[in-house]
Amino acid sequence: MVLMVFTAACSNSGGNNGGNSANGGNAGTNAGTNSGNSGGEAAKPVDLTFWGDWGGEGQKQFETMVDAFNKSQDKIRVKYVLQQDMITKFLTAATSGGSPDILFWDRWRTSLYAPKNVLHPVDEYMAKDGLNKDDFYGEALKELSYQDKLYGLPLTVDARALFYNKKILADAGVTNPPTTWDELEQAAIKTTKWNGSKLEVAGFSLADNGLFNMYLQQAGGQMMNADNTKTDFNNDKGKAVLQYWDKLLNQDKVYKVGFETGLGEGTDAFATGKLAMLYTGPWMLSTYKKFGKDLDFGVATPPAGPNGDKGSVMGGFGLVIPEGAKHKEEAWEFIKWWTANKDNALLWAKTSLNIPGYKPALEDPFFKDDPFWKPFLDTLEFAKIRPQHPGYSVMEDDALRPNLELFQQGKQKLEDTLNKAQQRGDQVLSDNAVVK
Repeated sequence: MVLMVFTAACSNSGGNNGGNSANGGNAGTNAGTNSGNSGGEAAKPVDLTFWGDWGGEGQKQFETMVDAFNKSQDKIRVKYVLQQDMITKFLTAATSGGSPDILFWDRWRTSLYAPKNVLHPVDEYMAKDGLNKDDFYGEALKELSYQDKLYGLPLTVDARALFYNKKILADAGVTNPPTTWDELEQAAIKTTKWNGSKLEVAGFSLADNGLFNMYLQQAGGQMMNADNTKTDFNNDKGKAVLQYWDKLLNQDKVYKVGFETGLGEGTDAFATGKLAMLYTGPWMLSTYKKFGKDLDFGVATPPAGPNGDKGSVMGGFGLVIPEGAKHKEEAWEFIKWWTANKDNALLWAKTSLNIPGYKPALEDPFFKDDPFWKPFLDTLEFAKIRPQHPGYSVMEDDALRPNLELFQQGKQKLEDTLNKAQQRGDQVLSDNAVVK
């Protein structure tokens, strides 16, 4: 009988979501109220499951934040669970039960999965807690939204900026990092070194044709039309991008397709002094800093296009609450603690070396006193997210990038490249306009 009574008490403990725990940090009160204990016993914490697909160092970073949260109070306990093929497992759990309480979320997925009703809006929680949307990057919140509903808060923000090797530029007589396409071209020409038919030092990397969106912004264009239904790059703006690439590749010869992969597996061309300039993100800062005196590098905002237009693509991750979560209010307390608190957002930044989505944290000397962060923070002020269309990523992967690859390899003319990418791209967008 004693065993039966004990089992019954445990089965009721923490079984409710807890009324209004999203209101002003009352998760502890509500968790205790719903613990099922009426005789003055200690309330059992509410257990939350946090799914993510970051392993290795990323997992350690997440666990650092989870441990800090768990130590900050005694009403909620979060456990990070590493998931391989996370999205597939999440969708299965969303329809069959077993959803986690918190999900690590690549924000661009929101417009694809929010219509499936597998994510829970957080607007009500935001209003109850009086959180100010202006404290977060607007583009990041936009990327976490669908049909005027917000589905999470941004955990990280990032954008591509121009990394440059100071020594290579100085030796070539380039005193300042380029600020325009013309300056970038000239700096690339001066820093490129050929030994006969062998490229020894490339002036500028053109390895990633996925950056077309970024160049198109700099050319004054956009990837999709105003009503977000069709592509919008088969025009003079898209033509300007490909003409610029063609000149760098085939006239100026500052790069050779396959150059970086041809250096051998695991060899980073920029780190080893074989590349003068490239576009990449803040995630590479810690890697390149490790090379110390062997790599004297700087970072600059992306050069502006022919008419002075600036452009970069904002990416990053967020934390969301699945619709099937059993403890939504407590999950919100964890998300709010991590992403909407200056001290905790700063702890995350120092732990992971990511830029947090919460702007007040960026006022700390950790960011203000480090010159490497400033170009990224400046770039984020004008960076734009990818178009919010369910089929956008499929359009890029299946329609645009294969044609850009043929163009870079000299196997397809400019006009054919844009025409074929548009025709196939518009069809892909149409096919994926309605989420099933």
